[in-house]
Amino acid sequence: MSALLESYAAGHWFRADDDGEPLLDAATGEEVARISSRGLDVAAMVGHAREIGGPALRALTFHQRAALLKALAKHLLEHKDELYALSASTGATTQDTWIDVDGGIGTLFSYASKGVRELPNDTVVLDGGLERLGKAGTFVGQHVHTSRPGVAVQINAFNFPVWGMLEKLAPALLAGLPTIVKPGSQTAYLTELAVRRIVESGILPEGAVQLVAGSARGLLDELTVHDCVDFTGSAHTAGILRRHPNVLDGGVVLGVEADSLNCSILGPDVRPGDPEFDLFVKGVVTEMTVKAGQKCTAIRRVLVPGELADQVVEALAARLAKVTVGDPRHPDVRMGALASLAQRDEVRKAVEALRASAEIVAGDPAGGPLLDGDPERGAFMTPLLLRARPGATEPHDVEPFGPVSTVLAYDGIEAAIALAARGKGSLVASVATHDPGVARSVVLGLAPWHGRVLVLDRDDAKESTGHGSPLPVLVHGGPGRAGGGEELGGVRGVLRHMQRTAVQASPDLLTAITGRWTPGAARAASPVHPFRKSLAELRVGDTIASPSRTVSRADIDHFSEFTGDTFYAHTDPEAAARNPLFGGIVAHGYLVVSLAAGLFVDPAPGPVLANFGVDALRFLTPVKAGDAIAVTLTVKQITPRVNADYGEVRWDAVVTNQEGEPVATYDVLTLVAKTWPGDDR
Repeated sequence: MSALLESYAAGHWFRADDDGEPLLDAATGEEVARISSRGLDVAAMVGHAREIGGPALRALTFHQRAALLKALAKHLLEHKDELYALSASTGATTQDTWIDVDGGIGTLFSYASKGVRELPNDTVVLDGGLERLGKAGTFVGQHVHTSRPGVAVQINAFNFPVWGMLEKLAPALLAGLPTIVKPGSQTAYLTELAVRRIVESGILPEGAVQLVAGSARGLLDELTVHDCVDFTGSAHTAGILRRHPNVLDGGVVLGVEADSLNCSILGPDVRPGDPEFDLFVKGVVTEMTVKAGQKCTAIRRVLVPGELADQVVEALAARLAKVTVGDPRHPDVRMGALASLAQRDEVRKAVEALRASAEIVAGDPAGGPLLDGDPERGAFMTPLLLRARPGATEPHDVEPFGPVSTVLAYDGIEAAIALAARGKGSLVASVATHDPGVARSVVLGLAPWHGRVLVLDRDDAKESTGHGSPLPVLVHGGPGRAGGGEELGGVRGVLRHMQRTAVQASPDLLTAITGRWTPGAARAASPVHPFRKSLAELRVGDTIASPSRTVSRADIDHFSEFTGDTFYAHTDPEAAARNPLFGGIVAHGYLVVSLAAGLFVDPAPGPVLANFGVDALRFLTPVKAGDAIAVTLTVKQITPRVNADYGEVRWDAVVTNQEGEPVATYDVLTLVAKTWPGDDR
């Protein structure tokens, strides 16, 4: 008897008190492991996450959490070979394994990078701009995101035992939420191995990650307000979760990614021989065969212009005939086994349902030839292509979760969009077209029904990641039948796990709450120029008020000649006088900003290492010859970098004229050393 998988619960590896159920190799039928969670104390797991894991994560800044994700990704890379080896037992080919293992590790790297580049080195995230709530500016509002004192539970499907875990884990940990992982049982041995390596690394705080190997019965009973469940699986199971009392009335947030009848559309502008025709055919076959079609994003419906249906079927059949099926350990096998014999039976049932309104035009439902493998013990199935008869309904209702797609003919773009919508909401759709009008019409028609739309043509094909590849920086999810949930999407996936709160306060107190200087808050003038201060000395609110400088007509003329910016408002007095906004010659906006820099910059070498840009530049009042400008520069935000000897400083810059009116506002972005000789002065 093989080893019994263990759960990682409340700081210890737990072994059930029974023999468990066998988990079989998808290709050979041999026992890989056994699984059971009998006797597991799920209440202790939730308590451990809340009391140990959550506080430890929330004590870290986003940058510190991002550093943990990066370290974890590097650690898993060191162990990917053993993950690869075990992945073959799930029926995955080498390419399938790359998608699962490398894709999951890549998601960790992506979120680590996003956390440093797009989130502050703090525990609070500002959402949107400042809202002025009173005339005098002493009462303002700001939306903020903060970590919830809860637990994230992820319930995953069997098809991506590594990526499915890591793509949910990365944004949750970055948001400060400890996670309990419940993998699909059939392939849980691969998830368990990955979690073992994570735990053994000691990189994450204790309680940040726990694992349920087997049934999670009773887990939702322990959840409450601030807890969330992210589920990937069948619509039937999703319905059971939606009806749980703690989801209905207890404040538990449920995110669902369920069945999805994704489609790919061949644009009406495409003809055989066009690059888009070949790209379309290749994309459909790829999505039918990668992971043996066991992907929630796989193409189930192939929508083609009626006059091209025969040629599309012929091209697809020819390409599918070249697909070699068998044990994924064989180097020449392109498509491995389904996850289990039971899963193969479910796919065959779905095919029989589809045959009520469609005929098989490629592939053998009985199995077909294998390059390597035992057809009786392995869950093998050849790719099947069906062609629907006019008016078919089954392709829009039945999802064969395997290497099966159905060709449907359409007549006109609107008909194609209507057919796509009959899927009742999907994760992804794609369209192959090189016609801008077709692209716009199809995307706008598909968007309400899909979480993601890929437009494929000869220009983006070389870099395209394909129809079925969710990316960390883009939203993964879909409306309606697809579950209505949303995952990934870069920082959106992090903020989804956090609480958004509207804070109303005075500028001074809002500055203290957010750690970012708020307009109207007190400024701290200093005899030492802020550019002479390192991060160790700088404080939010440190301010310099510059002397004034008169802008002359000679300055304006010189800037025009020197830069070549001879726009009439700067060079033609008569034309400028007729301009209703200026009423005469005005200084270039960039001249004003350049002169402002000269007013506030301290030129000597010091802690300020570089200026790397400006944000939110606005020109508010025209500056005319003879006007005098001055700058008030205030430290708005300080962001030390965790693994560097410098950090970022955001300065609030306000340029005013001799009347005290703002003529330009913007944020100056600089890199500043953490320490500098003379800090102890």
